[in-house]
Amino acid sequence: MSKDFSFPKGFLWGAATAAHQIEGSPLADGAGPSIWTRFAHTPGMTLNGDTGDVACDHYRRWKDDVKLMRELGLQAYRFSVSWSRILPEGTGRVNQAGLDFYSRLVDELLANDIEPLLTLYHWDLPAALDDRGGWLNRDSADWFAEYGRVLYCALDGRVKKWVTLNEPWVVTDGGYLHGTLAPGHRSRYEAPIASHNLMRAHGAAVQAYRAEGSHEIGLVVNIEPKYAASDSEADQTAVRRAHAYMNEQYLHPALLGRYPDELKEIFGDAWPEFPQDDFKLIVQPLDFVGINYYTRSVTRANDSYPLGAGSVRQPLGTYTETGWEVFEQGLTDLLLWFKRTYGDLPVYITENGAAFFDPPVAGDDGRVRDPLRTDYLRRHIAAIHDAIGAGVDVRGYMAWSLLDNLEWSLGYSKRFGLVHVNYDTQVRTPKDSARWYSRLIETHGSALAEPLP
Repeated sequence: MSKDFSFPKGFLWGAATAAHQIEGSPLADGAGPSIWTRFAHTPGMTLNGDTGDVACDHYRRWKDDVKLMRELGLQAYRFSVSWSRILPEGTGRVNQAGLDFYSRLVDELLANDIEPLLTLYHWDLPAALDDRGGWLNRDSADWFAEYGRVLYCALDGRVKKWVTLNEPWVVTDGGYLHGTLAPGHRSRYEAPIASHNLMRAHGAAVQAYRAEGSHEIGLVVNIEPKYAASDSEADQTAVRRAHAYMNEQYLHPALLGRYPDELKEIFGDAWPEFPQDDFKLIVQPLDFVGINYYTRSVTRANDSYPLGAGSVRQPLGTYTETGWEVFEQGLTDLLLWFKRTYGDLPVYITENGAAFFDPPVAGDDGRVRDPLRTDYLRRHIAAIHDAIGAGVDVRGYMAWSLLDNLEWSLGYSKRFGLVHVNYDTQVRTPKDSARWYSRLIETHGSALAEPLP
């Protein structure tokens, strides 16, 4: 007898994007530049000098993109707002044209029975605020709360699910420690400060929402399970550090009111003693946590900074175009760890997907065949079903990504989309994975039991 793969009533099926990755027209209609506009236009910072100037042209094609979502049967759409479209200087003057763009998008989603999940911050800090110190400035918590209030007052009620930050770990690890992402800093002294101010900003934005809004707000983190490469003491210690650095650094302060002890060990003299009162701001009651999951790490001790640890490639593993191992059991393990550590807080899988090779144009028959991506999605959604069966309160799944898009400093070289984008013509073509996902939504998960096409 085949397994019953039906999902709980009310489980939301959707897809996700981020403003800078799809919108294009970053300075249109009075918008200000972001750190990513500046970073991408700095020679040598992105592959092939790729920028978000056009991206998927979603800023002009948004209505057609919502129509495409409806045709695929999406029940929800997670997107982010460009802060500098709303507040070109980061604070103060509101750009009504920018606010109107997102208001129209939300109305169109609702008219097509698609629930909006709005993320306030997906990495694109206004450049004007970076000039004032960015996330190194303690005032950033107040800036972020002000920005949040503008959107809450304009959209709450039409938007009922809000996210403060997307992946603060990436913001600081890539942007302040290793310099591979905007704003491109490389400092072990700056990274903990930026992380802490991001968490203070998160808390301030939740406080502001409780004063202005009346629905749900949460935090989105990217986390991955860490498995030791061996039973050696060195590898076990390396796993503990890696787990604390990636999986606990932001969840612990947001949900438990403290940082994991390992961070002092990791950063040494670069780790500051933060005021205890800051944690009263950071710990705010949340309605849910969003988890972005892509892969696992098999960890071995080495001399790399800051962790003294690195991932070991698995000789029999399947790897994506970004070098990430396909390992769906890691998602089940991670969700069970979350429940054990933080309790029964509702969870959404807010990103999950894979970059595999897709041709730059669709085939002569109008199809884009992507069996590896379809298999990836099937395996990971089944892993979520296993976690739900074990008692984890998972309430929705947002595939990453709706569209092929700008993969940050990797430019347009990696395609994650359910929908293929011809970057020369902007023609959208749903891939075979999109058709499969549409069928899955239609059957509320039961199609997992069907053989892949």
